[in-house]
Amino acid sequence: MSGVETVAGTDISISASIPATFTAAGYTALVDWAEIGEITDGGSHGRKYNEVTHTPIKRRGTQKFKGSFNEGNKTLQLAIDDADPGQEILKIALDSDEDFSFKVTYQGGAIDYFQAKVMSFEKAAAGVDSILSATVELSLTTSKAGVGIIEVPAP
Repeated sequence: MSGVETVAGTDISISASIPATFTAAGYTALVDWAEIGEITDGGSHGRKYNEVTHTPIKRRGTQKFKGSFNEGNKTLQLAIDDADPGQEILKIALDSDEDFSFKVTYQGGAIDYFQAKVMSFEKAAAGVDSILSATVELSLTTSKAGVGIIEVPAP
């Protein structure tokens, strides 16, 4: 077996609770996760470093260093379901300045946990042969200690 997997069966959940510690155990202790239903595209997320350059005039060559990092943004595409508990929490989070907890559980059992602010929830009514949908923008945050995405390998 190659170790690769499809994203079929991936679950993205939200919680209004913040873990006591920004560790796998802290996130696992949260009990009020709500699956966000009807997601058609889970987007991408991951740490990205800014490039810092230094070009001494004598040597002319540019030296490159890693500077600050950002956990980035994650864009979700979903069909709107007003009865979905996860989508209800997304809408609450949209009107809040607070971070919310997110859990992405992949097909093989690996999990990513992170904090994010919900920055947008934009409805789309494209045409007669389309589903009423929304684009949701998450802005992933980092704790004061520099902890961002927590990756838990599959069991």
